[in-house]
Amino acid sequence: MVKFAVTRPADVADRLHSAAIHLLRALRRQDETTGLSGARLSALSVVVFAGPVTIAGLATAEQVSVPTITRMIAGMERDGLLERERDAADRRVIWLRPTARGTRLLVEGRRRRVAALTSELTKLDRADLETLDRAVAIIERVVGGGPAPWPRLRAPARRRGSARQAPD
Repeated sequence: MVKFAVTRPADVADRLHSAAIHLLRALRRQDETTGLSGARLSALSVVVFAGPVTIAGLATAEQVSVPTITRMIAGMERDGLLERERDAADRRVIWLRPTARGTRLLVEGRRRRVAALTSELTKLDRADLETLDRAVAIIERVVGGGPAPWPRLRAPARRRGSARQAPD
């Protein structure tokens, strides 16, 4: 009699971890056209897709020190990808907001990564695609159930005449 091993959470976690890393590495090739490092793209994505955010909030999200993120912000500011704005109610707080150029760069990058992944997924048969769709829902439930990875402070409203873009 053949006995089948029960799937252990640790085994699934190990395989999922490896698969996620390989998937991200494959899709990261699409980011080479931006000319930005992975660290800058990651930080900018927080500002574009989850911002506005404070400097400390961005450092927390990126799991780096405030001095490290401050140097990164300075470079992205010079490149016209984000801007700083003092909080009107508390002048000590500085909000980071994406510029139109920064938003465009991230939205186009996301479009390229999704297109590359779509191209690969079209090679799957319907049953595999449906299975993957169910697996994605499970992953979203597993990782989406916790608190945000950085403190969400209430951002000030934009100044009159400067519309905030919501790309996602």
